Amino acid sequence: MTLRLFAAVLLGSLLLLQYRLWLSDGGVREVWRLEREIAAQQQENARLADRNQTLAAEVRDLKDGRVAIEERARTDLGMVRGNETFFQIVAPGEAGQGSGEPQRTAQAAAGK
Repeated sequence: MTLRLFAAVLLGSLLLLQYRLWLSDGGVREVWRLEREIAAQQQENARLADRNQTLAAEVRDLKDGRVAIEERARTDLGMVRGNETFFQIVAPGEAGQGSGEPQRTAQAAAGK
């Protein structure tokens, strides 16, 4: 009788430990979930590190080189040099003119 009772206690302990191992908050499933989250966060960190390197290179170019500043002025602000003429091609129907021909929209003062 005591041997059966001892075996039942051991079996119950084994089942309880298995439950805690597989289903509890600190169990194997939680570890797997955390490993997936870590992998996703590492990928996000790598993507952000690449972006940071790109931005740092752009900052260096803007601080050190005139070419990057000139490019920014041209693309973002629409600036032209004193001896340049700027032409803008407008597609038919966009400006209400409908002719589709190139239009001269701006000319530098020094060019005339």
